[in-house]
Amino acid sequence: MKENVVITIGRQLGGGGGCLAKELSRRLGLPVYNKELICEAAKQSGLRQSLFEQADERDSNVMPLGGSGLSVDSFSGSFCSGYINNDTLFGIQSQAIEALADKGGCILVGRCADYVLRNRSNVLSVFVTADLDERIERIARERNLSLREAESLIAQSEKRRSAYYNHYTFKTWGAAESYDLCLNATKLGIDGCADMVEAAIAKME
Repeated sequence: MKENVVITIGRQLGGGGGCLAKELSRRLGLPVYNKELICEAAKQSGLRQSLFEQADERDSNVMPLGGSGLSVDSFSGSFCSGYINNDTLFGIQSQAIEALADKGGCILVGRCADYVLRNRSNVLSVFVTADLDERIERIARERNLSLREAESLIAQSEKRRSAYYNHYTFKTWGAAESYDLCLNATKLGIDGCADMVEAAIAKME
C-alpha cells in the first residue's frame, strides 16, 4: 500500500504542512508535488506557468491569455475573447492532479487535491495545523517579518485558502469532517504527525 498510497495535505500557513510532506517523502519514498503541480498543469495544457501562479489558490478571477501561444478555441471554447478564468485553470490543474495520482503513490500539497481525488480508495487526506503563536513566529523568522506582519500575512492566507477550497469543493476548509485525519503539529511535532500518518496508512492496508 505504501508505494501506491496518495497522501493529500491541506495546511495552514506556518503550520508545518510542507515539512510534514518532506518527512513523509523521506520515510515512504514518495514524490512530493506542491508548486510542482503548477508546473505539471502548465506543461500538460501548454499555458504559461504564470497564469497558474497568479490563480494559485484564489477563486473567481479572469486573466488575459496573452503570450500563451494558444488560440481561444484550444480548449473547446473554454476561453472567451482571449481570457481565461480560474474555474478553467482549476479544471486543468485537477487533470494534472489526476494524472500524477495515476502514475502511483505520491504526496500532493494543497490545491484541493483531496476533493479532486475523493473517489479513490487509496487516498488519505490530511490537514495540518499548529498553534497561532507558533505559526506567527515561524513565518516571521522564515520571511524576515515583524510578528505583526507575519500575523497579517497568515490571516490573508487563511482567508484566501478557505475561499478557494470552499468554492471548489463545497466543503469547509480546515473542518475535521472535510478530511480523513487532522493533526496539530504543536502537540505532535512533525515526527509525531508523520507517525500518525504512517499508522493511518497501515490501517488502510
